[in-house]
Amino acid sequence: MKNINTYLANILEVPVENVSACSLHYEVKKVAKNDFLLRYGEVCRYNFFVEKGLLKMYSIDKNGKEHIIQFAPESWLISDRSSLYFNEKSVYYIEAVEDSEVLLLQPDFFKKLVEQFPNIAPKNDILLQKHVRSLQNRINSLLGETAEERYLSFIKMYPDLLLRVPQWMIASYLGITPESLSRVRKELAKKNFVTNK
Repeated sequence: MKNINTYLANILEVPVENVSACSLHYEVKKVAKNDFLLRYGEVCRYNFFVEKGLLKMYSIDKNGKEHIIQFAPESWLISDRSSLYFNEKSVYYIEAVEDSEVLLLQPDFFKKLVEQFPNIAPKNDILLQKHVRSLQNRINSLLGETAEERYLSFIKMYPDLLLRVPQWMIASYLGITPESLSRVRKELAKKNFVTNK
């Protein structure tokens, strides 16, 4: 479990000698491409850590259109927090975009870690605040940025996903049509061509 061990040791700063013992607190699940970890109407029971592969979380509107809220590549966490922590039925789906290996973390996984290793509490708090900041930035981006600005933000957030997901998924995440995304990419290609001449 290379990625979770790196995350615990380098990001949360769990003492290296204790990292392997943390495996007692999670379950490993292999998920095939297009399989679901969560469906609309279910209660989310875990935080999902992506050891290998790629997940997406999305909702479907009344017209049947998919709206991608988040992608989760390797070493990312994903869950429906409202459902997980408030026992609400989820309005989202979490689905594997690729064959994936996912760690199922109990809702109190990080709380238990902090109890065992109090020194990681500030790091854990910072990670939570960064997550909230990221969500706020995403809302602001959808409300106020141009399609081009949103696309550039996507590349910054998910630099390795351009070749891993189809254009329509990126367009869904950006809140634009695939046709608009094609136009944005063409315009950026033109600008880069002129800049690099």
